[in-house]
Amino acid sequence: MTIRVDWRSSCSLTGTVLKWLAVPLGGPLALAVVDGDDPVPFLLTVAVTVVLGTALERLTADREIQQREAFLMVALTWLGVALVGAIPFLVAGDGVLAHPVNAVFESTSGVTTTGATVIEDFGAHSRAILLWRAVLQWLGGLGILIVAIGLFSHLLVGGAQLMETESQTQNVHKLRPHLDETARLIWGLYIGLTVLTTVALFALSLVGLAPDMDLYNAVAHALTSVSTAGFSPQPDSIGAFSASVQWTLIPVMFLGATNFVLLYAVTQGDIRRPLESDEFRFYAGLLASVTAIVIAMLVLDPDLAMGLEPTIRHGLFNVVSMLTTTGYASVNFDLWSPGAKHMLFLCMFTGGMAGSTTCSIKSLRWLVILKAFRRTLFTAVHPNAVRPLRLDDSVVDEETISDVFTYVTLALVIFFLLTVVIVVDAARVGTPVDEFDALGAAASIFLNIGPAFGVAGPFDNYLAFSPLTRTIMIVMMWIGRIEIIPVLVLLTPAFWRS
Repeated sequence: MTIRVDWRSSCSLTGTVLKWLAVPLGGPLALAVVDGDDPVPFLLTVAVTVVLGTALERLTADREIQQREAFLMVALTWLGVALVGAIPFLVAGDGVLAHPVNAVFESTSGVTTTGATVIEDFGAHSRAILLWRAVLQWLGGLGILIVAIGLFSHLLVGGAQLMETESQTQNVHKLRPHLDETARLIWGLYIGLTVLTTVALFALSLVGLAPDMDLYNAVAHALTSVSTAGFSPQPDSIGAFSASVQWTLIPVMFLGATNFVLLYAVTQGDIRRPLESDEFRFYAGLLASVTAIVIAMLVLDPDLAMGLEPTIRHGLFNVVSMLTTTGYASVNFDLWSPGAKHMLFLCMFTGGMAGSTTCSIKSLRWLVILKAFRRTLFTAVHPNAVRPLRLDDSVVDEETISDVFTYVTLALVIFFLLTVVIVVDAARVGTPVDEFDALGAAASIFLNIGPAFGVAGPFDNYLAFSPLTRTIMIVMMWIGRIEIIPVLVLLTPAFWRS
C-alpha cells in the first residue's frame, strides 16, 4: 500500500510542539526547588521533551502541510502532549498517580481541559505536581484556541464558511493579514486575561476577602479558569474559598468561553461588537435563562436553606461552570433536587462560543440547528418559499448546515455508546453506578466537562471506575477535545491512500 499522507511533516510539526513543552515545565520545576521537593520528575520530562521533540522535528525538512497532514498533526499533538505530560506524575510516584493508567488519565484530562480527576488525597501530592496539572490545562486551552482560529480553522466541522462568519475567523483575518500576527494577538489576549485574573484573586487575599487565596492558589485558579478547564489544587474545588472568590471567577469563566475575536474587538473600543453577534446573544441568553430556572428550583427546594445570596451565587456559579465546560464547583450540587441536577446535565451539551477555550458541542452549532429547525417550520407552511439561513447577515450554505447536523449526531451517538460501556463495565466490577450517573459521567468525559454526579460528583473522583473504563475514557477525552473528525478520518483507508 502506498501512503499518500506526508506523515513525516505531521510528526515533524508535532515534534516542534513537544520540544517547546520544556518551557512551561520550568514553572513547576522552579516551584519544586523552592519548596524543597524532588525536581527529578520535571528535569526528566524536560529531557524527554527536548530529545523526543528534536528527533521528530528532524524527520523532514519540508514543513509545508496540506489538509490531511493537518488532521494527523492535530491528533498526534494532543495525544503526544497528554502522554509526555503524564511523566511527572509517574516519576513522582505519589498516591494514585503512580499507576500508569491514572497518570495518563490525569494528564489527558488536563491537556483536553476536561478537569476530571482520579486524585483521592490531594495532600499526597506536592504543590509542583498540582501546578503542573493547572499548566497542562492552560496549555490545552490556548492550544485548541490557536488551532481553531488560526492555522487549522478550515478543518473543524462546520466547514470553512461557518468559520468565516462575522463571529468567527473572518474577524481575525480583518484584524491581521498574517497568521503569525493573529497567533500573537490571541496569545496576548490569553496571557493578559490570565494575569488579570491572578492579580484579582491575589488582591482579594491582600484585602482580607479571601484569606486562603495565596499567590499559589491565585496562579493555579487563574490558569484553570481562563482556560475553562477546572482543575483545582483543593479537594473542595472553589467551595474551599470565600464568596468573593466565587463572584470573581464567574465573569472569568464567561469570558474564557467567549469568542476571543469579540474580546479583541472590545479591547479596541468596539464595545458593541458582541451585541451584534448572533452567537454571543444566543450564548448569553441561554446562560441567563438556565441560571434563572436553576435558581428558581433552588429557592423552591424545601431541603435547601442557603439564604438568598448563597442561593443566587451557587446557582449562577455552577450553571456558568457547567455551561462553559469549566467544571469548577462551589458547592456539592449532587445534593440538589433532581430538576436542578438535570438542568446542569443539559448544560454539559451546550458549551460556550466557537473561537474560545471551551469544549462540548458549542453554542454556534446549536444556533445553526435552531435556525434550520425554524426554517423547516416556515417552509412547511410556505413550501415555495426560499429562505436562506443567516448568521450575522452572512448566508450559511447547505453543506455547512449538513456538516453541523452530522457532527452533532456523531457526538450524541458516541455519548450514548460511552454510557452503555460505563454501565456494563460498572456492573461487571460491582461499581454502584445508576443510569443517570453513567449518563453524567459519559457526557462529562466526552464533552470535556469534568465533574458529574454520583461516584463522579463534584467533590469526588473517577477512581471508582475500573481501569478498563478509565482507559476508554482517556480515548474519549482525546476524541472529544479535537472534535471527533480529525480522529475518525484517520481510520478511513481513503485518508491514507487516495
